[in-house]
Amino acid sequence: MTRPRQILFVQGAGAGTHDEWDDKLVDSLRRELGPGQDIRYPRMPDEDDPTYAAWSAAIRRELATLDDGAVVVGHSVGGTILAHTLAERAPDRALGAIVLIAAPFVGPGGWPGDGFTLPTDLGTRLPHGVPVHVFHGLRDGTAPASHADLYAGAVPQARVHLLPGADHQMNDDLGAVAATIRRSGAA
Repeated sequence: MTRPRQILFVQGAGAGTHDEWDDKLVDSLRRELGPGQDIRYPRMPDEDDPTYAAWSAAIRRELATLDDGAVVVGHSVGGTILAHTLAERAPDRALGAIVLIAAPFVGPGGWPGDGFTLPTDLGTRLPHGVPVHVFHGLRDGTAPASHADLYAGAVPQARVHLLPGADHQMNDDLGAVAATIRRSGAA
């Protein structure tokens, strides 16, 4: 019997985000991908006051439990910290894809640092050969779509998907994300 494809979803930051906001994104992803997926949605520590040290440690613990070919998805600040964590040290297992959703770019041109400024050579530090997808809504009032351009500059191999009409929560619809994961062979 084949094991289900693993998808690790890293939540965004803010009080109540895990249970009141990003759970809708995970539900959408589950519906859109259908059966045969093992979507993991761990609660990040101190979601209302994230630190790189605490969140990256939690992400590393989760990465250590994944099989080869797993897809990692990060929303908002969770995507930013996920990218930084992967750039700092690649996981032991080969990833199927890296997906960043409405992730603010922390560094020059984006948000100020606060402990997890992204390296300007982010693309060369991410695991080699792993497809990178950056999704950003054009109506994102939290992290403007210009952040997707900053990711494109720092990660030249990334495929940027700009979604007209989508807000920071992607209107609670990850259909485009699911379709990309399926097309890339990652699910």
